[in-house]
Order: sequence, then C-alpha cells, then structure tokens
Amino acid sequence: MASPAVATRGFTILLVEDDEDHAELVFRCLREQLPHAQVNHVRDGQAALDYLLRRGDYEDPARSPLPELILLDLRLPLVDGLSVLEEVKRSPELRRVPAVVLTTSDAPKDLQRAYASHVNSYLVKPMDFEQFSRQVQDLGLYWVGWNRHP
Repeated sequence: MASPAVATRGFTILLVEDDEDHAELVFRCLREQLPHAQVNHVRDGQAALDYLLRRGDYEDPARSPLPELILLDLRLPLVDGLSVLEEVKRSPELRRVPAVVLTTSDAPKDLQRAYASHVNSYLVKPMDFEQFSRQVQDLGLYWVGWNRHP
C-alpha cells in the first residue's frame, strides 16, 4: 500500500498544550512522523487566541503562520480549550482549520460541548506512553498525510 506524501512538504501545526511533558512527547512523535512539519507551541488558551488572531507578540504572519491543523488541550490556563475552540469556529478565517482536541478528559460533557462547537476530532490521551506515542503518530499521518486540505 502506498503511503501518503508527507515527507517532503511543509505543514504548520499549532500545538496548544500547557503540560511540558505532553508537549515534548507530541513534538518528538510529530518530528519522527512528519520531519518537515513546523510545530508551533503555545502554553495557554490566551496565547492560542493571540496567535490565531495575530495579536500582541503574534502580529507578524511570518512568526505566526496560519496553521493547517490545531492540536488543542482542554485544561488550559487563562482561557480553556473549549473557549478557544468556540472562538476558532466562529471566525470565518479560522473555521476551516481542522481542530483536534487532544486531552486527558473523557467526560461526556466535554465531548458533547466540543462536538457542539464543531471540533473535527476528539482524542483522549492514553496513559500508556507507547499508546500515546502511537496515537500522536497516527494523528499526524491522518491529518497531514491522508486527509486533503483546500
């Protein structure tokens, strides 16, 4: 079976994650799977909105290119991930960017609110290191390799 063409094209991902260990693991897995992807990391929901709406430190589009994928934790400082998701999906410029919730929460209310806010996918982080690594690699392969973007 032919693999998707991901190795040679650039792709920008915004990772919104406050847990440094989780962020580092996501970076490593994506770097391994998608060596040409540019992963930009912010640590809280306010920084995510500033990045996406090009405010403050992120006004320069060269420093904050529009991502082709948003990986979003829910439990974030300053502005929670669901509020970030709602703002993204309200924006005509941003709503087409796929947003994937990557969280430890398997609470039905979080899942329901995320899908009511038009999340593209909702993934619960496995507690097992190997399973988490595989999940992130599969996530990258799907969204960057198999899925087609306009």
